[in-house]
Amino acid sequence: MSAPLVPTEYCPVYSPFFGVMGATTAIVFCCFGAAYGTAKSGVGLTSMGVLRPDLIMKGVVPIIMAGIIGIYGLVVSVLIGNGFSQQMSLYAGFIQLGAGLSVGLAGMAAGFAVGIVGDAGVRASAQQPRLFTGMILVLIFAEVLALYGLIVALILNTKASDAKC
Repeated sequence: MSAPLVPTEYCPVYSPFFGVMGATTAIVFCCFGAAYGTAKSGVGLTSMGVLRPDLIMKGVVPIIMAGIIGIYGLVVSVLIGNGFSQQMSLYAGFIQLGAGLSVGLAGMAAGFAVGIVGDAGVRASAQQPRLFTGMILVLIFAEVLALYGLIVALILNTKASDAKC
């Protein structure tokens, strides 16, 4: 039989709540951005596909890039979830919340950017094929915003695993 858990000033009973909210915000906000990017780019793709069905496979690139943003949130949520314990420090809970917010909000912003660029870029590249390379470059720069959030979240989550009660 293990000793009962005794909350202290630095390890209150509600500390895991902040970690859970970090995992939640990571997946929810990243998926919200990915869904918006997918939907907005999909509208552009279907609109373009009516007149230029031969370019549909090239036009799928923004949709794939939007989906990757959701994976960033999933990775961070799983990593935060692996750090949960019944008794954890308030410091660790706050760091996990910060990690989730960093990847989640960065992913949402990147999803919005990918969706808007994907919609306009696919339609424009159907009319002028030389715009495709420019669209891909802008999509890469939009996607890397989510990657920055992922990197910060991974660094923060590493710090949270160091905190003990």
